Amino acid sequence: MNPRPANDSSGAAPAPQGLIDGHGRRIDYLRVSVTDRCDLRCGYCMPKGFKGFETPANWLRHDEMARLVGLFAGLGVSKVRLTGGEPLLRRGVADLAGAIAALPGVADLSVSTNGTQLARHAQALRAAGVRRLNISLDTLDVAEFTRITGRDCLDAVLSGLMAARDAGFTPIKLNSVVHAATPEADVRRLLGYALAQGFILRLIEPMPMGDSGRRYRHADLGALGARLAADHGLVPALAGQGAGPARYWTAGAGAPALGVITPLSRHFCATCNRVRLGVDGTLYLCLGQEDQVPLGRLLRAGASDAELQAAIRAGIAAKPERHEFTTRPERIVRFMSQTGG
Repeated sequence: MNPRPANDSSGAAPAPQGLIDGHGRRIDYLRVSVTDRCDLRCGYCMPKGFKGFETPANWLRHDEMARLVGLFAGLGVSKVRLTGGEPLLRRGVADLAGAIAALPGVADLSVSTNGTQLARHAQALRAAGVRRLNISLDTLDVAEFTRITGRDCLDAVLSGLMAARDAGFTPIKLNSVVHAATPEADVRRLLGYALAQGFILRLIEPMPMGDSGRRYRHADLGALGARLAADHGLVPALAGQGAGPARYWTAGAGAPALGVITPLSRHFCATCNRVRLGVDGTLYLCLGQEDQVPLGRLLRAGASDAELQAAIRAGIAAKPERHEFTTRPERIVRFMSQTGG
């Protein structure tokens, strides 16, 4: 089909470009789970004793992941995040990052990590084209960290943060899951640390995914954030400052310093711009729904690029309008670690 000439005067509105879902949202952000394994056992993400990991034979190879990401990029996705599980447990993840960073159309490549392996991977990730990092950190108290994660490795995470900063990563965001039982003193200590190191602290409501996730009651993060911001002389950031769903406070005209992400108490479904690709190639269209597309199975069955892109378009067209975490939380039986962060 030939494109409409530039001087066409028919008056017809141009067709929207890229991936537009059935609710008019542009989908330009893909999160890719490179493994569902993790070396920590945070209860809000993975239940104690969990053994339902994907069979490694079903994991997409790096070249298969890069192929699918390339197809998304060809459809208008420009932002990609590598996640897990813990992505740095997967061998060759820096090579995968380099392949994705080189894809036409990919303008922003980032990684989410728990930081335990970051000290030895930071330089390679930076060299591969990763420019931003999100690091999970819920507390600076050694005993509390061990209780939350099941491992005494806080020093490794803090060393990873220093290595990331030395490698030139900026911004570095600390993602802290905060719920009703989280001591406010721990959050205050985290914010002091983040401000001193030049990091951004983001407080996140736990997602009620699976029985383990539903055990946590959310706190009023908006009120907590406002209290912390006032204590440190931070002011609300201008609307639109900082990408994504976080609401930020900043030190005057500077970069955001503190943010809150509230998918339950103040959801942002109307502006959702993302989908997730599981380690087996399953495309998850919404964290709070079970809608999915088996792209990995189609790929391994011999689907052409055109057929895979048609499946992607059909899935995006059917993306749910919003999650049902607050109305039907029992619908989501999979755990966060199975979907990808």
